[in-house]
Amino acid sequence: MPRVIGIDPGTVSVDVCGLDDGHVFLDRSLPTDEALAHPSVLVGLLEEAHRVAPLDLVAGPSGYGLPLTAARDLTEADLRLAYLAAEGESGGIGGLRSLMRALGRSSAPVVLTPGVVHLASVPAHRKVNRVDMGTADKVCATALAVREHAERCGCSERDVSFILLELGGAFTAAIAVREGRIVDGAGGTSGPLGVRAAGALDGEVAFLAGSITKGLLFVGGAATIAGAPEAPPEAVAAPSTLRGRLAWEAYLESAVKAVAALSVSAPHTCDVILSGRLAQVAGIRDELARRLAGVIADPSVHALTGFAAVAKQAAQGAALLADGLAGGSSAALVDALGIREACGTVLDHLYVISPAQARARLGITGANQEPGTRN
Repeated sequence: MPRVIGIDPGTVSVDVCGLDDGHVFLDRSLPTDEALAHPSVLVGLLEEAHRVAPLDLVAGPSGYGLPLTAARDLTEADLRLAYLAAEGESGGIGGLRSLMRALGRSSAPVVLTPGVVHLASVPAHRKVNRVDMGTADKVCATALAVREHAERCGCSERDVSFILLELGGAFTAAIAVREGRIVDGAGGTSGPLGVRAAGALDGEVAFLAGSITKGLLFVGGAATIAGAPEAPPEAVAAPSTLRGRLAWEAYLESAVKAVAALSVSAPHTCDVILSGRLAQVAGIRDELARRLAGVIADPSVHALTGFAAVAKQAAQGAALLADGLAGGSSAALVDALGIREACGTVLDHLYVISPAQARARLGITGANQEPGTRN
């Protein structure tokens, strides 16, 4: 049976979860700064696991995602499309491309997995002028939520519908699932207010900023509003000042609005599943449930629990996808989500600017591509 690993490259930590025939054998969390500054640490974890017993597959840190692509086959264009940064671009989670290059040179069979915008289950009209509908790790967290919700309800993966609200340490995102398939999403840079990140920017704010750097996408969130940008993410839920209470109110209402908006794409859905670092904070579930009752009939709000003690939910979901792709017990989950059918690039659906302009901004040269084609 498959021996696999899933990796989640979070803003705060890089988490690693290994499954051997469905049983956890690796459960680690590394500070993101450390993991990216010293890629050999993570590479060493994988190679040691591979030496103990061969790994069948590793779902690697995929950024905005790619249609299933082996790390050893990645081109420079692939890397820029997956992490959406030109060479030398500062800000954001720097170092991911270097980490992926190191993983591609390792002996472990690493693949990159898709983001929401790559999935055929999301109608094309919802992708118009969208890039961040949910990064690859959000798809992984959704995979875990589909599995867990199906088990809770005693049904198959294709029978569950819900909205996942990811309350991460930096970003907030929301994903709509209908009959086991992702049908819409609002990613962290295009969706609700996050703890550290501002989420979707008012176009006039973007104009007034003069230029939008990668680093600017990671600031301006609830922590900044509260006047404590370096405080632990959990501090936003315990406001003690006027600015703190303003931030907390804005954070909660923005999350509720995201769920209400995605209910258009998943009508009659009353189940909301919370994941991410802030989902574990006492009182958040009850407060969100209270507020969601005003926009959804009889909401049922659950916190995603998962099966590992340390690694975050997205790493666990990545391990499930790797298991299914390798022919393990999660094969039906992978089929339900349409992971193998993912296609295109994150730039295919742009009209405000052209895909060619976006490629040039990323420093990608070569022939232009039509929407839906593979780089």
